[in-house]
Amino acid sequence: MSRRKNRKQVFTNVEVIDAGAKGKTIAKAPDGKVIFLPNAVPGDVVDVQTFKKRKAYYEGKATVFHKLSDKRTQPACEHFGTCGGCKWQDMAYEHQLFYKQKEVTNNLTRIGHIELPEITPILGSAEQYFYRNKMEFSFSDSRWLTFEEIDSTEDLGDRNALGFHIPGMWDKILDINKCHLQADPSNAIRNAVKQFALDNDMEFFNTRNQTGLLRTLMIRTSSTGDIMVVVQFFKDHKEKRELLLDFLGQEFKQITSLQYIINEKANDTIYDQEVICYKGEDHIFEEMEGLKFKINAKSFYQTNSKQAFELYKITRDFAGLSGNELVYDLYTGTGTIAQFVAKQAKKVVGVEAVPDAILAAKENAKLNNIDNTDFFVGDMKNVFNEEFIKTHGKPDVIITDPPRDGMHKDVVNQILNIAPNKIVYVSCNSATQARDLALMNDMYKVTKLQPVDMFPQTFHVENVVLLEKR
Repeated sequence: MSRRKNRKQVFTNVEVIDAGAKGKTIAKAPDGKVIFLPNAVPGDVVDVQTFKKRKAYYEGKATVFHKLSDKRTQPACEHFGTCGGCKWQDMAYEHQLFYKQKEVTNNLTRIGHIELPEITPILGSAEQYFYRNKMEFSFSDSRWLTFEEIDSTEDLGDRNALGFHIPGMWDKILDINKCHLQADPSNAIRNAVKQFALDNDMEFFNTRNQTGLLRTLMIRTSSTGDIMVVVQFFKDHKEKRELLLDFLGQEFKQITSLQYIINEKANDTIYDQEVICYKGEDHIFEEMEGLKFKINAKSFYQTNSKQAFELYKITRDFAGLSGNELVYDLYTGTGTIAQFVAKQAKKVVGVEAVPDAILAAKENAKLNNIDNTDFFVGDMKNVFNEEFIKTHGKPDVIITDPPRDGMHKDVVNQILNIAPNKIVYVSCNSATQARDLALMNDMYKVTKLQPVDMFPQTFHVENVVLLEKR
């Protein structure tokens, strides 16, 4: 009986040479294979313990640091390294931007084989911390313990947590003291909720056993000063529910929308749940260039409001509208881009698969007195067909902002059949964007390209491309 060979290896004094996909950095093993590391910065010289070996690469972890990179900076957050939310906090911001732009250009040239114009430098975020307008936290009655706590002989005390899931572990929650992603009063609200729940013997949720009272806490803020708080309960316990919600309403009078959900199903998703308004309004407002957008608990809205404004301005600029164009906005969501460009277009037609999003788009258009937009719901590859074009007209410009998976090939083919003069492609995943651009490369040429950093301290990057007919 043969025993499986131990695939773990140690490599010493390895230099980290680059940053790769999903926030991992890259080193080279003595045998020439690539090593992907989750905990190093380009320029570090480290010893590596591998834990996975594949034909072309290793995955490992830096265990000893012989030299620290000059690209490093001190992470601001006490939870860095355990919480998986801000993987690049230890890399200075100018270097984060460099590697984000490099990833975009590499994906478009290597995956898409796209000939690129001169690239405008990536647009960095003015706010590198406290930029998010939406945060979701989970309750747990058995918080994640650090290795130091596990090895300690001292009493660990309170095991309850209100914070984030440990990466890759659906039932493990890291208790958060201060998060650097959402501005005040986000941390104050979360910490007050936790302490009040402890003081009043409210049970935190246990995901494995499906027990407890408190499940999740959502906090949404807006540039208008509105604040929405949504507490998700596992059980309908009227006395404790009202005790907590009354406390929140009295302690944080700046909350303009206080809501709750009673969710007795196995998962935390709220999109099939009733959201009940307890105090204030059932929505908040976001504002952008005089336009108002009504946001409820289930609404999608770009989570970095200030940088979303910059992204939309670039999109509109790339479209180069004169007021005579019919514009299609594919994957329109709640119609923010459609309404943002509407005043410079003859008409904008938005298409989106989520019915609630289309209802919100129509409501927001009415709110903003915009009468040259139409919104339609349905699966893009089914709705966006020849009959639809015949009914609503052939677009001069198509704006498309698909999810991370990019566009379905049938949607790409339909765009090629329509052959608009311009396509503006907004993407949160330049790898799938590159794949789609390759399919359009015979007919269209990339004439403008602008990466935008929406999420500082993370590896995520948006990219806007203008395609014009060859």
